[in-house]
Amino acid sequence: MISWFRFGCVALVGLLAAACMPEREGVVPPYYRDLARVDASVDAASAQQMISSYRQSNGAGLLMVDPVLMQAAQKQAIAMARAEDVRASLEPGNSLATRLAVAGEGKTYAVENVSAGYRTIAEAFSGWRDSPKHNAVMLDGKATRMGIATAYAAGSRHKVYWSLVLAGPAGQP
Repeated sequence: MISWFRFGCVALVGLLAAACMPEREGVVPPYYRDLARVDASVDAASAQQMISSYRQSNGAGLLMVDPVLMQAAQKQAIAMARAEDVRASLEPGNSLATRLAVAGEGKTYAVENVSAGYRTIAEAFSGWRDSPKHNAVMLDGKATRMGIATAYAAGSRHKVYWSLVLAGPAGQP
């Protein structure tokens, strides 16, 4: 009987302590923020930190977020969302080479991941890591810079379209 009483007291103290904790409702870490909204945008710094940490643990260098690559990624994400299809990335005007040439980096070495359906950075990263081709892009040893973007298509089955652009130093093939 005493052990049940003690158990009950400990449980009550635990509940009271939890009730006194500050309210953290609504605070979602950037990795888990749902991007399936018109007003959502990917947190590039969080994505950079996650991907760079992964690269370092696999012998590749850190990445820096680059504004030119952010724009190239955003154009791709928007094109895919408008078409409601990742194959929009195969259109001649949407190719990575074309987007970089328009931005003045036509001779820069670059690679890209495109995908759709992931709602958070964590989901996209996990999906890319688990796909040999996408993983090879994330671990590309020539890459030093990155851009990442999402675009939302409300009527689409996938909802969120992703583009991750990695590139070497500007102007280096």
